[in-house]
Amino acid sequence: MRRPAFYSRSPRTPLDDAADAGTPQRPDDSADGASAPAAAAPAAKARWQPGRRSFALLLALSIGSAATSVALWPRQNIRQYTQKDIDAAVLRTLNTATLPSPAAKAAEIIRPSVVRVVGYGPEKKTPEAQTQKHGRNMAKGKPAESQADEPPGEVERGVGTGVVIVDKGIILTNLHVVAGSEKIRVTFADGLEAPAVITGVQPENDLAVLQAQKLPDDLIPAVMRSTADLQPGDQVAAVGFPFGIGPSVSAGVVSGLKRSFRSPEGKQELGNLIQFDAAANPGNSGGPLINMNGEVLGIVTAILNPTQQRTFIGIGFAVPIENAASAAGSPPF
Repeated sequence: MRRPAFYSRSPRTPLDDAADAGTPQRPDDSADGASAPAAAAPAAKARWQPGRRSFALLLALSIGSAATSVALWPRQNIRQYTQKDIDAAVLRTLNTATLPSPAAKAAEIIRPSVVRVVGYGPEKKTPEAQTQKHGRNMAKGKPAESQADEPPGEVERGVGTGVVIVDKGIILTNLHVVAGSEKIRVTFADGLEAPAVITGVQPENDLAVLQAQKLPDDLIPAVMRSTADLQPGDQVAAVGFPFGIGPSVSAGVVSGLKRSFRSPEGKQELGNLIQFDAAANPGNSGGPLINMNGEVLGIVTAILNPTQQRTFIGIGFAVPIENAASAAGSPPF
């Protein structure tokens, strides 16, 4: 009976073939080259294979050498940073880098919420209205009495500022900016110009609430901040459109609290006002007075001046935001 052939699990090498060629064939080997009986299998497995053994020895030496190299490799000295190192790095950055001023950062926060407010209607003859008109024309390089920039049949009664307090287009401004206007238009920070209507007034605080008829896609309302902890000396900034130019930013401090102001005509007296020294001029009326976090503390409403020229001499007044927000029917605090 023919015996099954036995195959080594390892491949044969040329040396194995040469060794087989020099070995005499056993008498009981089959003529067709069949392998030896199964009893000869252990001898076949034990046959020396120099190629495999050399490779194994080389592999073992390589692994041992690599392990020795890793063990002897010098460890890197990783520095552990201390709080002193961090403080020194921060101080070096503050001394070498140019950082924006607190007022600049605050103005950037409030800028998307500030709007330009223009009222159209019969021309007012008050000194304030004439001064404001003169300033606007001079800023545009036009004669003092020029009206070439006004729509046919419409006269700018006043230019002021407003601040968005609700993303539905609710805007706070001064009542004297829009009082008596037949049309009101507001211009948002992105340039969108829209008509607006008066939805509420608070004459005792010279405040008006406007509702814009068209809104930007991403209107951002201002954040309001209580004045309960406000103190003289706190930094503030006024943002608005003095003489229609802007938005403009001026910085200063709170000069006093709970001040009173009587209009030059003597027709109205305002109380519980914030006094500040940030520059304000006609056109700033209705704009926000903000802290260094860009939060609205009040609405700029008046400047004190002993003359009829209505130019800034260092004393401005703002209605606290608590009163201003109540004019919109939503006291925030």
